[in-house]
Amino acid sequence: MLLGSILAVSLTFGASVVAQSSTVLCVAGQCLQGYSNTTLGATLSASGISTEVLLLPGQYTSSTNPQLLNELLTSSSATLSPSPGFANSTANTSVTLPLTVQLQPGIATYPKALYSGEGSYISLSTNSSTSLSNAESLALSGNVWAEVTAGNSRVILWSSVPDASQLPTAASGSLSLVKIESSTCSPPCSGSGVCTASGTCSCPAGFSGSSCEQCASGHYGPSCQPCPSGCTSCDEGMSGSGRCLSTTVSNPPSSCNCINGQCGSNGQCTCLPGWTSASNGTQCAACASGYFLDSSGNCEICQLGCSQCADGSGDCTTCKSGYTQDANDRTMCNAVSQTTSGGTTCPNGSYSNGTACEPCATECQTCTGSTSNDCIICASGTYSLNGSCVQTNSGGVCQGSSLIANNNKHECDTCGPKCTSCQIPNFNVASTTNQAQCTGCLPGYVLYQGQCIGSCPSGTFLSPTDNLTCTACDSTCSTCVGSASYCLTCANNKLASNGQCVSSCPSNTFSSSGACVACHPDCATCSGSAFNQCTSCNQTLPVLTNGRCLATCSQNQYFDTTSSTCQSCDSSCSSCSGSGPSNCLACSSSSQVLRGGSCVAANCSSGTSIVPGLGACLSELVLVPSSTGGSAALPSISGLSSPVTTTTSQALSWWEILLMALGCAFIFIAFLWCWRRRARKQRAKETAAFASAKALDRKTNWRQRLMALFGHSSKPAPPDNEEITLWKLRAAEEAHHDREIEKLIGAYEYSRAGSSRGPSPVPSLHDRKSHGPMHDYDSHRLSRESLYSQVTGMPRNGPEPRQPVKSNPLTSRFSTTTVGSSVCKKPSVLKRELTPRKPPPTDAEAYATSVRDAADESGSYWVTPVNTGGSRNPFRQ
Repeated sequence: MLLGSILAVSLTFGASVVAQSSTVLCVAGQCLQGYSNTTLGATLSASGISTEVLLLPGQYTSSTNPQLLNELLTSSSATLSPSPGFANSTANTSVTLPLTVQLQPGIATYPKALYSGEGSYISLSTNSSTSLSNAESLALSGNVWAEVTAGNSRVILWSSVPDASQLPTAASGSLSLVKIESSTCSPPCSGSGVCTASGTCSCPAGFSGSSCEQCASGHYGPSCQPCPSGCTSCDEGMSGSGRCLSTTVSNPPSSCNCINGQCGSNGQCTCLPGWTSASNGTQCAACASGYFLDSSGNCEICQLGCSQCADGSGDCTTCKSGYTQDANDRTMCNAVSQTTSGGTTCPNGSYSNGTACEPCATECQTCTGSTSNDCIICASGTYSLNGSCVQTNSGGVCQGSSLIANNNKHECDTCGPKCTSCQIPNFNVASTTNQAQCTGCLPGYVLYQGQCIGSCPSGTFLSPTDNLTCTACDSTCSTCVGSASYCLTCANNKLASNGQCVSSCPSNTFSSSGACVACHPDCATCSGSAFNQCTSCNQTLPVLTNGRCLATCSQNQYFDTTSSTCQSCDSSCSSCSGSGPSNCLACSSSSQVLRGGSCVAANCSSGTSIVPGLGACLSELVLVPSSTGGSAALPSISGLSSPVTTTTSQALSWWEILLMALGCAFIFIAFLWCWRRRARKQRAKETAAFASAKALDRKTNWRQRLMALFGHSSKPAPPDNEEITLWKLRAAEEAHHDREIEKLIGAYEYSRAGSSRGPSPVPSLHDRKSHGPMHDYDSHRLSRESLYSQVTGMPRNGPEPRQPVKSNPLTSRFSTTTVGSSVCKKPSVLKRELTPRKPPPTDAEAYATSVRDAADESGSYWVTPVNTGGSRNPFRQ
């Protein structure tokens, strides 16, 4: 049976492509020529190259084989024509390497098996049921799963399906796409959200939250629909009813910097009677002249005859002309009595015309003149308003105004605070102003029991008919909304559920604060309103994990409806719809393909393999005619199987160049550091030798310095080093040598021992002078003629006694060269310091010097000897 299905697929595919021209399909590293109807991927072409190829999903670089594919990829005129879902547009685009051919996040459907025919693409944003009845193959992008239904079965696809007829029995039949999402979101999105390729949840309109788990402000219900129009707030949230809690206020007083007035369309504020602008500029914020602020926050009119009265008490502070303040009631001002010229006081109801009293007008009870405008107190049934007497209606409203009649003050007074209109039910002469009830309120205020207040109190609701009146709830409700019978909370310990009072909460709700609150739409039952408080799940999100209801198990698992748990697939399946090896939806091995829900060996021909991500051999997608079947040979295409040969060296990357530069810089810095370190050591060594010779290196610690401070002698100086000792010995030897030379020179002088006469009387030819430094004289005195030759002018008969003349007077057997080259030598410095100063010359030396100097200046001359006796001077023999 399995072999038959394979043959059927091959024969069907072969019949569909036999009439087509040859096609080249390529994956990275291999191209195959033959006949194919596959359209998945992107078509690559280039000018100058006659062959175009269809690139299947994968990555292609400048070194991709074979040669034909490489030439097309590296051509400067290469263009790419992607199929639906493989690019953002269908227009030809240039090629940039490396080139990645991949399906955009979503699913591509094809009307024929093996991705043949004109494809269509569905993105992740779609979250509604779409029929796939005409699709025989499906291509899924990476990290994407799709929920499909097949009959009554629910199947989760994680991989591409090259042939829908090869799916297991549970997934056979007409397919319908329910949902497609990315698997990269963590935590997973709620049932209302869609996971995108970027790893975030995309929320429909009205939803909010990182997982789209709640309604946005102003939305209510499982679908998060907006609150009714005209409501500023409603019973919102996923468990809300959407009933309007407060209405939208148009032109509230605050919109035009007004308090006790109404804003017009032009932005101007019209104050209620008795109100005017305050000193700070706020409109309708202070009582007008003739009114005072009472304890309820309303501006009442002052008593008759009073033009200004105090806030709070109403005491008159200024009476009108012709009035005096009442001695007993400071809120009142009494009119001055009318008297005639004869001193007669006119009674009530009359006035003085000067000489006599005349009756008041019929509209006046008391007056100051003959007209109705001269009334002090109006007649019964009429009330004073702006100097005139007016009548009232049955509600006590003064004619031509919104003021109410005040029987105590005999004038028209204001309604209560925030009231735009009012009346007194069954008004009569005995009615009082505290019986007045408001019939209209300023915008933003509601009417409750004849007063204007900010909001309806508990146990009442705002009537939707006028959005003004607070109406009492039904007796079964503690609170209600929208209508008297729609309960938010119930009396008698009942629970409010969907507006009704019940004894226990129904399924899919939980009890909270006296009401049955609906579970999150993801849950079937729950312990709270959050989406992670589910206790059981519905069929659309069947997988219960850590309080969450999810759409799918992991890729290598399936949902077991019997146990309502996730179970592992067979080892041969990478994804499955049930247990066992016959319910595979995709194969785990790269060498197996799906046949009838089972994974079998692919046995790909023409040296091809299974194309990654497609679940089919390359040789299945291309029908290569047999060379022995008598079929027409395919046209020859060069470079179809030849590998790329290249000898060009790859240019170094920027980071390689940077690394080499940093390495060279490091080597240079290390060399420079070593050189400087050696130089410092050498300089330190020379400095130490100089300091030692100068005795500058005798360091003392703090103990020695402290002892020296208190007069204690320090430790004896350390002994000289070997070089200084040798220089001292050399100086001693040279001093000894100088003494021997002095003795030798003294031997030439007349001998005083055994002589019969005193010293030679031969005078000095010149005063003894010193020409030049002493060391020059000492160095050359033995290299001149003897004293005998200088005195007699005759050469000596015998050999001249000589001493070897040293070119370097400091050289001796104690030279530093005898110690070794390791001793640091500083002769040029130490010679001047260590050579001892020569002693003063002897008499013989002085005499010889004077003679030598005379010879140098005057030349040779003869001295005539004088016979002085028996001298034994050897110079005269």
